[in-house]
Amino acid sequence: MRVLTSREFREEQQTNQTAGKSGNEELDSKVLEILRRVRTSGDRTLYELTEQFDGAALNELTVSPEELTEAMSQVSQEFLTALRQAKENITTFHQAQTEQSWYVRQTGGITLGQQVTPLDKVGVYIPGGKAAYPSSVLMNVIPARLAGVGEIAITTPPQQDGSINPYVLAAAKEAGADRVYKIGGAQAIAALTYGTETVGKVDKIVGPGNAFVARAKKWVYGDVAIDMIAGPSEICVVADETAPVRYVAADLLSQAEHDESARAICVTASAELAEKIAAEVQKQNETLERKAIIQQSLKQHGQIIVAEDLADACEIVNQIAPEHLQLMIRQPEAYAAHIRHAGAIFLGNYSPEPLGDYFAGPNHTLPTSATARFASPLGVYDFVKKSSIIQYSREALLQAGEAIQTLAVTEGLTAHANAIKVREDDTDAEGKH
Repeated sequence: MRVLTSREFREEQQTNQTAGKSGNEELDSKVLEILRRVRTSGDRTLYELTEQFDGAALNELTVSPEELTEAMSQVSQEFLTALRQAKENITTFHQAQTEQSWYVRQTGGITLGQQVTPLDKVGVYIPGGKAAYPSSVLMNVIPARLAGVGEIAITTPPQQDGSINPYVLAAAKEAGADRVYKIGGAQAIAALTYGTETVGKVDKIVGPGNAFVARAKKWVYGDVAIDMIAGPSEICVVADETAPVRYVAADLLSQAEHDESARAICVTASAELAEKIAAEVQKQNETLERKAIIQQSLKQHGQIIVAEDLADACEIVNQIAPEHLQLMIRQPEAYAAHIRHAGAIFLGNYSPEPLGDYFAGPNHTLPTSATARFASPLGVYDFVKKSSIIQYSREALLQAGEAIQTLAVTEGLTAHANAIKVREDDTDAEGKH
């Protein structure tokens, strides 16, 4: 990992912002062609692309009830116990996010309010490839189910033999998904957006994926809602001398193992501690199964930033706006108040990021690539929509009529004003409500 000062970090940030992001023209061209093919040819394209990209020659796109039952028999009881404990924690946390419709009744016959309605159909993308993610199934399906979504469909890439990872299927069954499709990549996003002979179109697509999935979600947004455009995973650890070096290193490595694009950053006010952490990271990585991936991630994106003090460290964090932030310092609660931009904040030496990934309850689908400046974790609120309720009596409308007409005429919208005037002039309506 590179060690740099806060000044060097800020200079690099400025350079990167000036340079801008590299273009995605080639990727977009491929993604748009996939979207076009699925929209035009439906299932036939899905079968073709699944064989091309996943090496699986399928006879059926939908996971059968028998396959779900078989998956449950293939996973260990230890896994199911852990999965159900996590499910309970995730459910408890997200139940606190549920919203109710509300109404305010004022004098004079005025009722105002907001009606909360769940989405009808949601698609959940679960990645495959380098790892299986049953935890992502829970994190995406449970809040949708609590919101009252009518139908929840999962898409996930098949293995070469045409099967789906049994741990993912077990999680889908436990979480209450309605169906699972053996489809991955941009073609899955297209199928959920436009529908095919087998796959029903949905109102919103959620869940992380690779670059093809992220760009596909970007392009279909507007035809369908999306949660966010997820980038590579990130962790930022703020550490002082109270943080065990072994813990800090292990936590940085836990995110670097996701893939070569993952970003692991540590911020500390101690140059001496920075060097110790860097050495410990290299030492621990030698014993890890995914050390080649980790080494590439750290080489490209790993940083240890030496801040002037903890206040400066907090400002650096706000510039980074990380997906995951760990405050491994004295009085982490006090410094958390200075953090404006972070997807999830973990306080203290015994709240490591994997606790949030799997078990604690808050959602692990978090804003990445500095989008924590304006975005929030996935939640129940992502699976509902809201309608404003407005009801006036005749008397209340007439009382407001002059002001409404004045505003409408000022904007040149005289038909708007007339919609009020015809009610004022309707003498037959007097006494009616």
